[in-house]
Amino acid sequence: MYVVTGGAGFIGSNIVWALERRGYSKIVVVDRLRDGVKWKNIAKRELFDVVHPDNLFAFLNEHQGDIQGIFHMGAISATTETDGDKIMDNNFRLSLDLWKWCSAHHTRLIYASSAATYGDGENGFDDDMSLEALERLRPLNPYGWSKHLFDRRVIRTVINGEGHPPQWVGLKFFNVYGPNEDHKGTMKSVVNHVFPVAKAGEAAKLFKSHNPDYEDGGQLRDFVFIDDCVDVMMWFLDHPDVSGVFNCGTGKARPFRDLAAAVYRALGQEPKIEYVPMPEHLRDKYQYYTQADMTKLRNVGYDRPFTELEDGVRVYVQDHLDADDPVR
Repeated sequence: MYVVTGGAGFIGSNIVWALERRGYSKIVVVDRLRDGVKWKNIAKRELFDVVHPDNLFAFLNEHQGDIQGIFHMGAISATTETDGDKIMDNNFRLSLDLWKWCSAHHTRLIYASSAATYGDGENGFDDDMSLEALERLRPLNPYGWSKHLFDRRVIRTVINGEGHPPQWVGLKFFNVYGPNEDHKGTMKSVVNHVFPVAKAGEAAKLFKSHNPDYEDGGQLRDFVFIDDCVDVMMWFLDHPDVSGVFNCGTGKARPFRDLAAAVYRALGQEPKIEYVPMPEHLRDKYQYYTQADMTKLRNVGYDRPFTELEDGVRVYVQDHLDADDPVR
């Protein structure tokens, strides 16, 4: 049995899809479905159970002998969320409780960290997990801070020999895009935002640069296709002897204008892009550059290539966003 928290969300539902493709018959989704469209992300899957987060530990205790691993993707992932108490309860304390449960019950744990832990990038994007390196990072928002706080707690726990799961993996996801993100609203990828505009033949709007070192649309991100992220996690599933916190990106930063242009070209159109001022409240929290250092992941043996931006966008647009049924 594999448990996926946040299993009806973007990354989580793609993990569920991958586990089902591998032939696992006991897959458990832990999530809040509420009254939105998240249920559609798991509607095609054969699931052992769908568990509300409030009942998570009761479920784990009931099935402890059958659970082989937990993918912990559940979190408040909005970088604009300002309720610190809510973020701490969902992103830190729940993660810590899961860590303790997996340690006590010898259960593998793969969890979502974030590139938001790196802040503005002034200290680089090297997934050095030494206490000294972690101390230097300065996340720009409560979401990034909550992820960073948990990473620090994990590393300190391991260093102190306080006990840990038999395999523990944290993944610092960079800018992930791909199917099953329609429920995310304003937090959807730029690909998802640009698609309906491009489909209508209109001009996509991107933020102007308010940094003289970057042109409008030249802000750089490490855009990574969801299938690559899933492949990384399945690789860890196949290599239970490898633990640690790792970057999950491509190692190649690309401009936002390239991403938007790829959407138009996937639809057989020439790009149309307009630049609009960035809202004042975002300007002092904005990352102009992210690029994952993938050396550490490569050094532990992951050797698969990452999808080129244009190829990933084309698959996402043509096979999902522009299809009759966009959900995987």
